[in-house]
Amino acid sequence: MSLPDYLTTAEAAEYLRLKERKVYDLVGQGVIPCVRVTGKLLFPRQRIDLWLMNHLEGDEGVSAPTPPVLVGSQDPLLEWAVKESNAELAMLCQGSGDGVQRLVDGRAMVAGMHIWHAQTERYNDPVTLGLSGMRDLVLIRWAKRRQGLLLAPDNPHGIVQLEDIARSGLRLAHRQPEAGVSHLLQSLLASYRIDGSQLAWAAHPSLSEDDLALAIRQGEADVGVGIEAAARRQGLAFIPLQQEHFDLAMRRRHYFEPAMQRLLAFAGSERFAHRAETLGGYDVSELGKVVYNA
Repeated sequence: MSLPDYLTTAEAAEYLRLKERKVYDLVGQGVIPCVRVTGKLLFPRQRIDLWLMNHLEGDEGVSAPTPPVLVGSQDPLLEWAVKESNAELAMLCQGSGDGVQRLVDGRAMVAGMHIWHAQTERYNDPVTLGLSGMRDLVLIRWAKRRQGLLLAPDNPHGIVQLEDIARSGLRLAHRQPEAGVSHLLQSLLASYRIDGSQLAWAAHPSLSEDDLALAIRQGEADVGVGIEAAARRQGLAFIPLQQEHFDLAMRRRHYFEPAMQRLLAFAGSERFAHRAETLGGYDVSELGKVVYNA
């Protein structure tokens, strides 16, 4: 019989091969993941598994300290949550690809990413990303986001589908090559057999979702691919193309650092849910789900 996603105290004790009294002691010490619902303790099974694995890291746990930096792709909801949760994470968001490299090199604690792989039809595949060598890698779902075409208000060029970006005279805003949306755009162009060399690209890449939206708002470009939340923030028109997975990658032990625990705890609040709904284009129903555990 499969176990439920949330264990009672008795179920958690049986799962851990401990007495219930010891489980209560661990709760009192604040060292075991749990939530309290109407006075009753519940233990998220996936987080219990992570907690167990974290105690089996061997010499991984005594490596050089990792700076509390969040790298990778920029996300408006994540950026806001880091600040509002007092997670004390510095942010250096220069694209998903850059984040992967900094995570591997030990220069960051967590990396946000949304890299689409057309061959596997998956987002954030550790093998394809070159992360399979991290034997303590964990991927935590942050959100599902709507990606689509960002257009000037009222869509003056009458764009209705991706193929329309190949029209003569349209300028295409774009991100740096290592950004996750650049991988998606190249995949979409290949799928629709659009020759990227024939497109009129904006003179300079936009270094964030908000920068791309602002470039269109200010008339520096006519269309670009980005997230709905960025379009809304700049009052742009938006045509959805694809729902993507935005995940947080980290070493298992860093999941239990106070910075990450503060961030994820805040992400479970009503205030956070309201912000996600207000920004638009977010589905946070799977936030906190462990989608990969090496």
